[in-house]
Amino acid sequence: MVTTTQKPVIEDAELTKPNSLEAWVENPLDGTEWVDGQLVEKTGMTLTHSKIQRRLSTAWAVYQAEQKLGGEVYTEAPCKTRKQGRKPDVSYLAPDLLTQYGKSATLPQSFPLSAEIVSPTDYAEDVYDKADEYLASGGEEVWLVFPDNHRVVVITAQSEQVFKSGDIAKTQVVLPGFEISVDELLS
Repeated sequence: MVTTTQKPVIEDAELTKPNSLEAWVENPLDGTEWVDGQLVEKTGMTLTHSKIQRRLSTAWAVYQAEQKLGGEVYTEAPCKTRKQGRKPDVSYLAPDLLTQYGKSATLPQSFPLSAEIVSPTDYAEDVYDKADEYLASGGEEVWLVFPDNHRVVVITAQSEQVFKSGDIAKTQVVLPGFEISVDELLS
């Protein structure tokens, strides 16, 4: 019988978890954000959430490609706001920022265009605070998608527009001219 000596595998996940915003920026663990000084697991993902995330990311990507705008569309890509580490559900990185930061582990600012699909477990106040956080950290436009209420709220530094069932949601600043039927997005 042949025996081999194996090195023990470290199974304590606590040793690899980031313990600061800076550590999270360097190693943004899947399914997490850095919020208020601690690592927080992103929860609330449902089939509906995932379907809407795919639809919106595909629509933005197709539009940016058709319009030859350059840049890149992401899902769950990490960014650093002024004091948090976030992963918007869908985001768009403009060509100049893609050239500058496209190979980074984490974008050192908010994405120019971000979308959050609101889960049943989310508090509206928290989601609006997150939108304000994105805008204060370099973001130009934030979409808040409320599947249960059939609403899309598009927020910029200058305005907030609400689109409901039967409406066509439109970008205000980033990806100029993009529009999508609220019913198509949320059906």
